[in-house]
Amino acid sequence: MQARIDLVADLGEGFGDWTMGDDASLLEIVSSANVACGFHGGDPRIMDATARACAERGIQIGAHPSFPDLVGFGRRAMDLTADEVRTDVLYQVGALSAFALANGTKVKHVAPHGRLGNLVAVRADYAKAVCDAVCSLDDSLIIVAQDGELADEARRRGLQVGIVGIVDRAYQADGTLVPRSQPGAVIHDLDTLVARAIRIATESTLEAVDGTVLQVQADSLLLHGDNAGAVATARAIRDGLTQAGVTIAPMADVLADKG
Repeated sequence: MQARIDLVADLGEGFGDWTMGDDASLLEIVSSANVACGFHGGDPRIMDATARACAERGIQIGAHPSFPDLVGFGRRAMDLTADEVRTDVLYQVGALSAFALANGTKVKHVAPHGRLGNLVAVRADYAKAVCDAVCSLDDSLIIVAQDGELADEARRRGLQVGIVGIVDRAYQADGTLVPRSQPGAVIHDLDTLVARAIRIATESTLEAVDGTVLQVQADSLLLHGDNAGAVATARAIRDGLTQAGVTIAPMADVLADKG
């Protein structure tokens, strides 16, 4: 069977007059978008404009909820209770859902951002909190996560799960990401990034920093948009995948193919 995979980028992460990334260009490359919901980036105007742009291009919209951490861009640990995580996620997904509806479309997936996204892979209480929020709002939403507690809890609840492979982040032998504070946590070499994307899409494997070969059954590949070379990198990855015979499709379509 020909490989099919979703390409997703984190979009709408500016705030007020401050702009993060070239969303317009990335929307010409990706098949899905994780849209910031105001807690690490984004505001009502940006959420509205991003939802509209996705709707116009047929890009699948996902909510990208975060810890309430605008200053730290959602990348700092915060000592929140599980119920605070539940209500914060519900608040953010609900807000983006309103903007999607106003623009003739709907939110299709939920992908926790930053430090929250890291913690839901290893903290069962946070994973349960995210699933509680999603189930109370719309149990047709796809949970997008790395392998770990959130993916496991979502499957137990009968929610659809899309596993994401993060092309530009180094992995540890246990399948978690190398912390950004450590050297080599973010991969910048373009040839390496393209090769990793193709390997994940066609072989479902990647190499951890210690040489361990990890199984990564990814339905989607994340392309970070918050750096100067993001668009060129995303375009090179898409071109590399296409040349390798991989079909790019929205995550909902990729999961539907799997039955």
